[in-house]
Amino acid sequence: MSSSKHITLLAAKGVTKRFGGVQALADVGFTINHGEIYGLIGPNGAGKTSLFNVLTGIYLPDGGEFTFDGAALNGLKPNEVASRGIARTFQNIRLFGNLSAIENVMIGRHVRTRAGIWGAICRNARTRDEEKAIHKRAYELLEYVGVSRRANDLAKHLAYGDQRRLEIARALATEPKLLALDEPAAGMNATETAALKGLLGAIRSDGITILLIEHDMKLVMSVCDRVLVLDYGRKIAEGTAADVQKDPKVIAAYLGGDVSLNLKGTT
Repeated sequence: MSSSKHITLLAAKGVTKRFGGVQALADVGFTINHGEIYGLIGPNGAGKTSLFNVLTGIYLPDGGEFTFDGAALNGLKPNEVASRGIARTFQNIRLFGNLSAIENVMIGRHVRTRAGIWGAICRNARTRDEEKAIHKRAYELLEYVGVSRRANDLAKHLAYGDQRRLEIARALATEPKLLALDEPAAGMNATETAALKGLLGAIRSDGITILLIEHDMKLVMSVCDRVLVLDYGRKIAEGTAADVQKDPKVIAAYLGGDVSLNLKGTT
């Protein structure tokens, strides 16, 4: 599971974030290469989601920087980060429950549309053609993640696993270079997790790099090329899955925290 191209896509240097007297991130640095699946793990409260939120423009860092595909990301708004090629999902599902599955994906696609306000008002031929293309692509993405049979159902009526996959489809609609997934296997049963593993492999095979936060160690250890471990906002280990699971600092962090895990990959 090694990356075929050791070319840096994302680089973080000295990333720091505080919330009052709480140090959420402290001088975190790492690199992600094109085409790899990069895992981000750590006990609850380690700073994983805070790192995602700083990366995607939801939080401003108090120090440090991200460089993505050769350009700085600092100071960009979430929509600007998405337009640069970073898409994400959230730990808590954030779908538009009263819209259909396909409408949710179409919303993600609009970050790549060209029709402006005038086109939307006038509904000219170019705008109508673009909307048809958006609808077609949204349905293709629903097929890709295995939810096309529910395309016209309201998102809130989908099963939990289907909602998770729908979020991934919406993120893919932005045409990302980097897909950041925040606990996509949370709440899934073994069958759903196995299907997710296959989907992650397909996404990587299609040339999209993945950054994965996940508590399911069996999934992390089976799909990730390299893993970064945070504890109390600090980087305590980075390396291959095999090396990280044997690191004494990682074992101590989990055994001393509030997450019960078998680091050999079973839950």
